[in-house]
Amino acid sequence: MNLSWTLSRYLGKQFLTVVLITFAIFLSLIFIIELVELLRRGSDKPGVNFGILFSMALLEVPRLGSRTLPFAILFGGMAAFLRLSRNNELIVARAAGVSVWQFIAPALAVAFAIGTFVITIYNPVAATLTTRFGQLESKYLEQRTSFIAVSANGLWLRQADSNGQSVVHAQHIDGRGLKLDEVTIFLYGQGDIFLGRIDAATALLKPGHWQLDDVWVLMVDDQPRHFETYRQETSLTESQIEESFAREESISFWELPHFINTAEASGFSARRYQIYFHQLLATPAMLCTMVLVAAVFSMKTSRMGGLLQMVLGGILAGFVVYFLGNLSLALGLSGILPTALAAWAPSIVVMLLGLAVLFHLEDG
Repeated sequence: MNLSWTLSRYLGKQFLTVVLITFAIFLSLIFIIELVELLRRGSDKPGVNFGILFSMALLEVPRLGSRTLPFAILFGGMAAFLRLSRNNELIVARAAGVSVWQFIAPALAVAFAIGTFVITIYNPVAATLTTRFGQLESKYLEQRTSFIAVSANGLWLRQADSNGQSVVHAQHIDGRGLKLDEVTIFLYGQGDIFLGRIDAATALLKPGHWQLDDVWVLMVDDQPRHFETYRQETSLTESQIEESFAREESISFWELPHFINTAEASGFSARRYQIYFHQLLATPAMLCTMVLVAAVFSMKTSRMGGLLQMVLGGILAGFVVYFLGNLSLALGLSGILPTALAAWAPSIVVMLLGLAVLFHLEDG
């Protein structure tokens, strides 16, 4: 039989309502945990008050919430299907000839719509808030003095110390962020007073200094001087440069392709950004996969009973998805798996398993 529009809309509404409630619970827990953690980190920091930490926790919730959305779909879907079963609505629909595929079709449509919304609207908003959170974290909690940015004009580095600050610009980077080509260093004293600039063909980061080659030093109170090699002190380290680089979750889905191209043109490895981009593209598929997994356990429970079995099965399924995601990400970052496969593999594997079990329960 064909599923009526009225029944489809009702099933989709029931699924969406429970999922939103589940997601709201997850967000509330995330906010409380994040606020407690920020209070711990900011307890001994000067100039940090509760209002700042409270706003930082709010800014961080969307980013962390996006990570829990698949599990909200999983547990919300299980709860929705179980509720329909306990109210005998599932039993009546099955008796009327509605197959499991027709029954979960509205939920799949809702999950796909949620995934599309996450990619196009939720992610850009969360990225903006994550960027603001990173700025506040750097200012109040980490008191970071370095900053790195990549643009179409090349690489920009900023470092502050007791003597003032310096801004490093390079057209290209080789290796893992240690060697820069076509380098210009702008020197500033206290009060942002411009002191001069240093131009070099290359700059190699060494412990405590930059090793510059083919150097021109131009100071405002001195004549230009040329050096074959030159040492410029710095407190930057390779790890600080990597930590200062933009986290992928602070970049909007719409800006990621341009950022990836710019990073690669500057010499940076953009593999983790490519994987993240494909993970975003795979979001609707992942959410639909969670619906299939939820249906597997809830349909099985409706036939055989056992609420505890369903809950434990859902937890185990969530752990498997989480493990596969981390494993695939690690293999992708190491270059063992192509970036697209590393992002899509967890969804594909779990989806195939869910379909196989549903085929067995429905037709086996």
